[in-house]
Amino acid sequence: MHELAVTQSVLEIALRHAAPAGAVRITDVYLVIGQLSSIVDDSVQFYWDAISENTAAQGARLHFRRVPAELRCWDCNHRYSPNGEDLACPACGGLRVQVVAGDEFRVEAIDIEPVAAPAGEPP
Repeated sequence: MHELAVTQSVLEIALRHAAPAGAVRITDVYLVIGQLSSIVDDSVQFYWDAISENTAAQGARLHFRRVPAELRCWDCNHRYSPNGEDLACPACGGLRVQVVAGDEFRVEAIDIEPVAAPAGEPP
């Protein structure tokens, strides 16, 4: 259910940045989601379709880019991608790890349809 709040935030961010750029409409929103994030793409899309209705983002396509998890062992400084649910360092077996990548969730970019310039004026 937290996808609703997350999706509302994405919509608010997209609208807030589109307005000063002179957007008539938002056509695409690009999201970066880490592998360790609990965000479900289909749920975000479902809520997006509902809450973006009657806004400049209605009909905008969502693009999801997943970032693989990467950990760093505090004991030996080895960086690695976890193997399944086992987070132990493959180099030394250490369990003291730091997430380096894979827990992010952000709006990376938006594409807009700008207001058309009057005839004879440069855009």
